[in-house]
Amino acid sequence: MTRDQSSPIPITIITGFLGSGKTTLILNLLPQLRAANPSYRLALLKNEFGDLAVDSQLASSSAIAGVSELLNGCICCNLVGQLSVALSELQSTVRPDRIVIETSGSAFPATLALEVNRLARETGGQYVLDGVVSVLDVENWKGYEDTSYTARIQARYTDLIVFNKWEGAGERRFDEVLDRVGDLEVDTAWVKSDKGWVDMSVVFGIDGGLARGLTEEDGHVHDDQCGHDEKHKHDHQTEVEVLSIELKSGNREATVDAEKLLTFLRNTSKEEVYRIKAVLTVSAKAAGDVLKNSDEDTKVSAPPTSAGSEAQTTRYILNWAFGRWTFTPVAAEVKEHESSSEAILRMTMILARYESTKWKKRLEAGGLLELEEENGKGELSVTKVN
Repeated sequence: MTRDQSSPIPITIITGFLGSGKTTLILNLLPQLRAANPSYRLALLKNEFGDLAVDSQLASSSAIAGVSELLNGCICCNLVGQLSVALSELQSTVRPDRIVIETSGSAFPATLALEVNRLARETGGQYVLDGVVSVLDVENWKGYEDTSYTARIQARYTDLIVFNKWEGAGERRFDEVLDRVGDLEVDTAWVKSDKGWVDMSVVFGIDGGLARGLTEEDGHVHDDQCGHDEKHKHDHQTEVEVLSIELKSGNREATVDAEKLLTFLRNTSKEEVYRIKAVLTVSAKAAGDVLKNSDEDTKVSAPPTSAGSEAQTTRYILNWAFGRWTFTPVAAEVKEHESSSEAILRMTMILARYESTKWKKRLEAGGLLELEEENGKGELSVTKVN
């Protein structure tokens, strides 16, 4: 059902660590919404580490009505003040039936829920917090850093936990993760996904009362105990390190060496690197003969071409998480974000603490990310973002 324009816009917050499968969950919800109502308009507000807007382009290719991305910071810390403007722009340009806020991998949901509640009051009820959903990667999650009051009060404002990527980990591993969640002594509803798919009626329209009941009084406790004192700022902002990478060439027809790229992806340690996101150009021949997803049974799709035309190069979005990756073609009609537009390769690497210096040196040494030989020597720049 389409939202009555006089009623508040429901906002769902989806949080979870890097690579847990938040974007996949959202993209799997969209066909369900469209099946129930073809005119349903879902808007996505995404927050990500680094300076490359990859997931917003991926979402734009999937018929989400509108996408806005906040880069280079955390939405629960230094970007929280931009939330009001971002929501207002989506409201005026997209007129959405619902807004989903997807946080960066280490954001605390309580601070964000508090801000949404404040905006709901200040705008006279234009928004309503529908719920906070946390996605956990069963295969790679190592548990909360502690079982202190800090962790418990964060979990208190999560309405639903989605256990993702449990199929390949086995029931024993799932039970272990379930026990680690139980260590927090917080009774939170949970559900297993089916390879990133969860019924929309489970995710949307949940009680949301836990997070919606968060008040300024609770926010004061949050600031002192688990939020925004100097120690938290330091720990929170240094939880991961980010490298911004660009491969340039004076030849506008230059393409990335797909074989070297695949070798790089296969040999990257998931203990040292959490995520790799990129937008890149490969030759049409390499796209058909060389490029492969980590699951080689899943064929890399070719981008659609106009009738009677045959592209010499193809543009792809790369999404790598914990040793698995996919290549998604960029549709010709999708306007590319300025952060990657016209770059042969634009990449963000999100790494564990203390790993960025080593990886920066590896990349700059050459041999990992290069142009195809006939394109000549490219210019590789590697910058540490945080």
